[in-house]
Amino acid sequence: MSSLSRELVFLILQFLDEEKFKETVHKLEQDSGFFFNMRYFEDMVTNGEWDEVEKYLSGFTKVDDNRYSMKIFFEIRKQKYLEALDKRDRAKAVEILVKDLKVFSAFNEDLFKEITQLLTLENFRDNEQLSKYGDTKSARGIMLAELKKLIEANPLFRDKLQFPSLKNSRLRTLINQSLNWQHQLCKNPRANPDIKTLFVDHTCGQPNGARAPSPVTNPLMGAVPKAGAFPPLSAHGPFQPTPAALPTSLAGWMANPSPVPHPSPSAGPIALTAANNAAAILKRPRTPPTNNSAMDYQTADSEHVLKRSRPFGISDEVNNLSVNILPVAYTPQSHGQSSYSTDDLPKTVVMTLNQGSAVKSMDFHPVQQILLVVGTNMGDVMLWEVGSRERIAVKSFKVWELGACSMPLQASLSSDYTASVNRVMWSPDGTIFGVAYSKHIVHLYTYHGGDELRNHLEIEAHVGSVNDLAFSYPNKQLSVVTCGEDRVIKVWDAVTGTKQYIFEGHESPVYSICPHHKENIQFIFSTATDGKIKAWLYDNLGSRVDYDAPGHSSTMMAYSADGARLFSCGTNKEGESYLVEWNESEGAVKRTYHGLGKRSVGVVQFDTTKNRFLAAGDEFMIKFWDMDNVNLLASIDADGGLQASPCIRFNKEGILLAVSTNDNGIKILANADGIRLLRTVESRTFDASRVASAAIVKAPAIGTFGSANANVGTSLGERTAPAAAMVGMSNDSRNFTDVKPKIADEAVEKSRIWKLTEITEPSQCRSLRLPDNLTAMRVSRLIYTNSGLAILALASNAVHKLWKWPRNERNSTGKATTNQAPQLWQPPSGILMTNDISDTNPEDAVPCFALSKNDSYVMSASGGKISLFNMMTFKTMTTFMPPPPAATFLAFHPQDNNIIAIGMEDSSIQIYNVRVDEVKTKLKGHQKRITGLAFSNTLNVLVSSGADSQLCVWSTDGWEKQASKFLTIPNGRAASALADTRVQFHLDQTHLLAVHETQIAIYEAPKLECLKQFVPREASGPITHATYSCDSQSIYVAFEEGSIGVLTASTLRLRCRINPTAYLPTNPSLRVYPLVIAGNPTDPNQFALGLTDGGVYIIEPLEAEGRWGTSPPNENGAGPSTTAGVAGPEQSQR
Repeated sequence: MSSLSRELVFLILQFLDEEKFKETVHKLEQDSGFFFNMRYFEDMVTNGEWDEVEKYLSGFTKVDDNRYSMKIFFEIRKQKYLEALDKRDRAKAVEILVKDLKVFSAFNEDLFKEITQLLTLENFRDNEQLSKYGDTKSARGIMLAELKKLIEANPLFRDKLQFPSLKNSRLRTLINQSLNWQHQLCKNPRANPDIKTLFVDHTCGQPNGARAPSPVTNPLMGAVPKAGAFPPLSAHGPFQPTPAALPTSLAGWMANPSPVPHPSPSAGPIALTAANNAAAILKRPRTPPTNNSAMDYQTADSEHVLKRSRPFGISDEVNNLSVNILPVAYTPQSHGQSSYSTDDLPKTVVMTLNQGSAVKSMDFHPVQQILLVVGTNMGDVMLWEVGSRERIAVKSFKVWELGACSMPLQASLSSDYTASVNRVMWSPDGTIFGVAYSKHIVHLYTYHGGDELRNHLEIEAHVGSVNDLAFSYPNKQLSVVTCGEDRVIKVWDAVTGTKQYIFEGHESPVYSICPHHKENIQFIFSTATDGKIKAWLYDNLGSRVDYDAPGHSSTMMAYSADGARLFSCGTNKEGESYLVEWNESEGAVKRTYHGLGKRSVGVVQFDTTKNRFLAAGDEFMIKFWDMDNVNLLASIDADGGLQASPCIRFNKEGILLAVSTNDNGIKILANADGIRLLRTVESRTFDASRVASAAIVKAPAIGTFGSANANVGTSLGERTAPAAAMVGMSNDSRNFTDVKPKIADEAVEKSRIWKLTEITEPSQCRSLRLPDNLTAMRVSRLIYTNSGLAILALASNAVHKLWKWPRNERNSTGKATTNQAPQLWQPPSGILMTNDISDTNPEDAVPCFALSKNDSYVMSASGGKISLFNMMTFKTMTTFMPPPPAATFLAFHPQDNNIIAIGMEDSSIQIYNVRVDEVKTKLKGHQKRITGLAFSNTLNVLVSSGADSQLCVWSTDGWEKQASKFLTIPNGRAASALADTRVQFHLDQTHLLAVHETQIAIYEAPKLECLKQFVPREASGPITHATYSCDSQSIYVAFEEGSIGVLTASTLRLRCRINPTAYLPTNPSLRVYPLVIAGNPTDPNQFALGLTDGGVYIIEPLEAEGRWGTSPPNENGAGPSTTAGVAGPEQSQR
């Protein structure tokens, strides 16, 4: 079904709902499968209408579609069964057991037996697991909460949980527009036409009087009549007068977009409409994209894939489901209530940071959410880790290349070499941040963890002040958008600094910019100091709109986190402030929020969070609003001391809030989740580096942290090497009032006693050998499932082994842990996942596998055909690509699970489309077999590595080779003829880890510039494998002599060595060592090892330690950080 046909179904659903055809509405929802009405589903579950519940679900999923669906149906049928038992209706219970629950016995026979045994009990609550079962109502409520989570996580419900945001009676409006148009085309239009049918086109008869004025003066650009202006269709009355036309609306300004498409940075399937149908996009601005290719075929982990002939498809899987998907009714007025409360607002002051000068702008890191970059009125830029209250880095205003500057700038600097920061902002991936100064200049810095900020680009962007800065992706490449006192907006390539676009048209200095995209249309809003708002596409056709901001104020605009709602906040010259939400489709203010002061000092700044709340700094306070309520929700003074119009900024999750104070400081406010996050960071081991840091910088005041029994979670922004060096990044020593030189010297002296952490005894760490009753064969490949609940190994005999951790009181999360042994899991059938080995000896093959993102299936090969296995049943779903050549490495395309990169024994790489069963292209550039493949989401490249010690970079757009480079083999080291080279991208998707038996190296893609190299001591033997920790802050390295090294990723410094005596039993006659190493996907300090004797271990530090060793002194402010280049051998790094 086309996207327009799909939209028509939504319009019909809205019409039926408005006409109160309730049963028909839900029947169409079920038959079309386009919209899952969660509210209707909740009502049926609450009322126990089990047959109707399953019938409705059948329109969207079947029992055996995937593990989420299976769990949904199981929970429903189990509840139905327990209710029958509770009513003492054993006949009904037996019927449910045989008819409904028997199907699950094939997947968990023990569970089915336990359910059956409930029939023998007088009261099923005598069963320990059901002892807390309450009454029917409460049990249904508990189950419903679980069902909602399962539905939201199920890929088959993707884009089906939210109804498009439509105006009332949208179908009626379209029909009346059509009738207006037909009436315009009449040769003899009547003043009062009589509409009697919709079955044929309307025409007027011969005129009885003068020609009536045309109801639509400009059908392409004029305003669309409101739905309410038309009579009911059944009234057959005359056309109503058309309302006066609005100024050119947002629906109109995109009516003629640039002929060159500007794709969205999201590379997934785009839009409900044809490409570049821009006008349609803003007429329905909040309609989520639904035309996803994943809907065209079943998921590959479904059992019935076996029943389909090839070609088959593998569905895209949901990566970033909204945490709080609410049932949405057919009209905006009847939205369900949000589950958020004022307790979600960060209102507790937890610390104060001393900036030293007045704060002008702040921004939290988008990934490491305890990192805060701050710009001041003195031109200083500081990077803080708020978890430890450490100032990581300082950059003071300094022109990098004065000779390259224009003469006006040089003249300005010669008389006054100072500048204020107007704006600081992180790029979306957090690898770059930009600084806009009050004098001509924009600086871009790169940041990849630790305490190292690198100068990236200096751009003389504008004449005079650069007022604002933001990032966008107009052509799939990161760009910087700037605006300034010279009344223009400019767009720059963020990599090269090349100017891409310039937009002119404002008559006053441009105050702020807000780049955004709707589906595949990229655009920029800009505001000026005279209160004008304009919008621009990335072309040379000029501004698309020209509006007045409320009160002709200097205004900033911002979208809600989901991009669906547009807000602005500003203050005019009279001090009147306005906070409003915009109706994009009409270019009008939708609602104005009350509560801002009548005479604001300075321009009121604001921010949005959680798609739910607005906050503004005003009248020495922070004021909060619910987005759907114009009245003030709450206001706090943060214990006093705020500026009159303070600068404020939420972190990405909305659990922390930074606000500027009148004594040149910053207060950090937190909610309960934020407090837990900060406490987690504080609870880390207090090592020598932190002694040094604390001595140099006085700890700021800390507010109350709330209850002592708060649950401590994992830090989202853990930084391996915190630093407090007071030497600015531009090497200018700064004098701070709280520096005590004598104490600083003592701290540096203390840091010199740093020692490499050596772990030699089992008592110094936690380790667990996973139980195994199958044939022990060398472990060739090893991986954690993406959920962190299981470990999958591939042995050299082509057999897979899967360990799962039980969920119980000792392990409530079911995550991998050394505190409890897992189960070697097998389905009831007892079959093993065994690869096809054809005529090859699996011992001689190069095994490889790749796991789907939802852990439902694994693609694997051991020298024979590639096999696709269902991870729940272990059944082989299909096999393909028989050798020769054999597959040696597999990788899923990150944006399309139907595309697989397959490295081959013959040195080629085949880009294979699973869905249509064809090789799209074959890449050739290596001389020996492929041993590694890694995709970068950000750079749109594939990096390959081979046994020839070569790295190649391929564009995923056209699959052409962009760069290649051979590894530099260290002097005195000889590499094996077919030594593997593995590659893995850092979380930033730019830095690349290359692993070879002679070295660990960090490269920067796509040019493959080698930044650092680690060469192990010869006594350690060759490197067998290495991997990043899940936060990319550490690298775990396995050596042939059995030890494990833990490196700090940002510097490749060895900080901890785990000797084999710490985890292996002593057996001098048996040489055992790790062949593969895997990092836990949720715990950065846990890893797993696959050994030559077939054993699999998981290892983690002692709970009291919390991490592996402490960082070397050069990473903690005692000396300069390692610069790009080749590091010395391991011994010199200790």
